[in-house]
Amino acid sequence: MNELNFSCTPEEAKDDSYLENRIRQELGISPKQKLTYRWRKRSIDARNRHIKVNASFEVWIDEEESPRFESYQFPTIKDAEEIHIIGAGPAGLFAALEAILQGKKPILFERGKDVRNRRRDLAQLAKSSILNPESNYCFGEGGAGTYSDGKLYTRSKKRGDVQKVMQLLVQFGATEDILVDAHPHIGTNKLPQLIVAIREQIIACGGEIHFEHKLTDLEVSKDKIIALEINGSKKIDVNHIILATGHSARDIFYLLHKRNIEVKAKPFALGVRVEHTQAFIDKLQYHGRLNDEFLPPASYSLVTQVDGKGVYSFCMCPGGIIAPCATDQQEVVTNGWSPSKRNNPYSNSGIVVSIDPTDFGHPENPFVCLEFQQSIERASWEAAGKTQKVPAQCLKDFVQQKKSTEFPRSSYQPGITSVEMDDIFPPFILNRLRQAFNDFDKKMPGFITNDAVIHAPESRTSSPILIPRDPETWRHPHVSNLYPCAEGAGYAGGIVSAAIDGMNCISKICEVQK
Repeated sequence: MNELNFSCTPEEAKDDSYLENRIRQELGISPKQKLTYRWRKRSIDARNRHIKVNASFEVWIDEEESPRFESYQFPTIKDAEEIHIIGAGPAGLFAALEAILQGKKPILFERGKDVRNRRRDLAQLAKSSILNPESNYCFGEGGAGTYSDGKLYTRSKKRGDVQKVMQLLVQFGATEDILVDAHPHIGTNKLPQLIVAIREQIIACGGEIHFEHKLTDLEVSKDKIIALEINGSKKIDVNHIILATGHSARDIFYLLHKRNIEVKAKPFALGVRVEHTQAFIDKLQYHGRLNDEFLPPASYSLVTQVDGKGVYSFCMCPGGIIAPCATDQQEVVTNGWSPSKRNNPYSNSGIVVSIDPTDFGHPENPFVCLEFQQSIERASWEAAGKTQKVPAQCLKDFVQQKKSTEFPRSSYQPGITSVEMDDIFPPFILNRLRQAFNDFDKKMPGFITNDAVIHAPESRTSSPILIPRDPETWRHPHVSNLYPCAEGAGYAGGIVSAAIDGMNCISKICEVQK
């Protein structure tokens, strides 16, 4: 097998005849020789007007193509040692898969519903603004990752086996494109069936997944959790516990504190979600090219410093929609997602300000960032008329501190209501956002326009709480069998990094036993 790298135009990258001839020419392969090739890596470079695709291929000459990877074989573990996992998001599900591969029996407890029943609650939220606090965009099978776009790009390569996560995703139904593209993406429409396939594998091997099973208490003896209370009554004896409850399970943070299990305030980010038309972003990023079948919907990544604090784009969704992601009826929260084709007419991105515990008067309070986050979400709910409508303001109006009287559109289904962001956010957030938008407008001329709408708030970027763990054993420093895991504990920032963290927790448990 040979590897070959070259650059070509977007049109050439989709022309199989061109690619074969180019590969033959580059490697000196005669027309009589058998040629087999496949994409190894693919990325778009749009920095200059002449857009190019950086192409990398694996090539076979007069031999058969080898498999891209060998599928993982999952053994039966019905009677094996049990590991209890709280939360069936990416961290919990991949911890369960790794447990099976290591010969352990995973037992998962998920407070929300399975993906099919969860979808009904999401539809009710979008159409009628009726929120189920236990089944929503954050809680349920697959966690927040199920309906958060399926972006798989990660910088967490030093944290663990990224390739293993990607291969498992392909094994359970994702396309092999995620192994090729520089910024891989599955799509919210395809993630649910992939998650169902993972669930079915776990159960087929003898593992257990229990939906609508909420952790409500812990029984602690000395330095160990000896039992879980589920749904206020059911007692479960435990040995090892992986806590993978996600960034929005506030009740779990308070439960740990109540049981004298240390938690700490953690920096996070908070701001707004801005929506432009996708055509506008394409025109800016692709130097005027529009409706181009050879290029994917364009994205952007923006960052600046204001008063020594980072302000940056977060979870940018080309061809996406803005979704209602509150977990309590008396709060409003936004997030964004895209379908696999990214073919909606709008793009959206969080624009968020870095928040630190020291920004407040009592940084020693472990809940100081969480309480600030919650106060903004509740202020948004009040400002929107105590509904799941979202406070909105045209972007240029926001920068000029004017109330918007008309809106071009919004993809947020429960609807929007005109609100001045000054009624929701404190000055230190407002000032940094306004300066950042002015900086971004210099980098992307025309970014500030009243054809763009900001929605408030974008507040669930990450957990505002850190659950400490020992860097060597990954256990909580004061609870010998508790493994804080992934986003909810402050150790991950997306699907892939959360999955890696879940698998690594299992590996640490198994290391101790060897």
